[in-house]
Amino acid sequence: MVEEEKKKKKKKKKLLLLLLFLLICIGGYFVYDYFKSNTTPATVVAGDFLPDGKDASKMTEKEVANYAQQAVDKSEFNMKIVSKATFSKDTMKGNLAIQNPPNNKQPVNVVVNLNGNGDKVYESGAINPGEEITEATLSKTLSPGTYDATATFNIYNPDTKKKQGQVNSILTLVVE
Repeated sequence: MVEEEKKKKKKKKKLLLLLLFLLICIGGYFVYDYFKSNTTPATVVAGDFLPDGKDASKMTEKEVANYAQQAVDKSEFNMKIVSKATFSKDTMKGNLAIQNPPNNKQPVNVVVNLNGNGDKVYESGAINPGEEITEATLSKTLSPGTYDATATFNIYNPDTKKKQGQVNSILTLVVE
């Protein structure tokens, strides 16, 4: 009879463990179901978004045309330089007239190179709009004679001081 009691106790233990396991599983399911069904989707807003229009209105065609013309005016560039400059053989000073007209918006630096060998014979430094050079001294001594040269107008952004482009002009240098 002792064996039977032991068997019954073992059966009871197994049954209790099985019942406990089932209760834990059922409880786990209900806890999972509760948290799963009670979650509300969160709306996440990252960054700022442009609000709807309120007081803005379309610009007139005339206003748009004025802005377009201003952009063209800012990008337009006029150069003025003599086509023939005469220099003294002794001092290398001459009448190299260069202008950056006031209607230009960009400063320039003018470099003059000889066409034959590419030697740089003059560099102006910055010339702002509305400024001019009337007399210049060549940086290289040249023998008396006539020289074909190219003046390169290097155009710079007035705000960043970075080069935006360049324009070339042919001229003749006379040393006498």
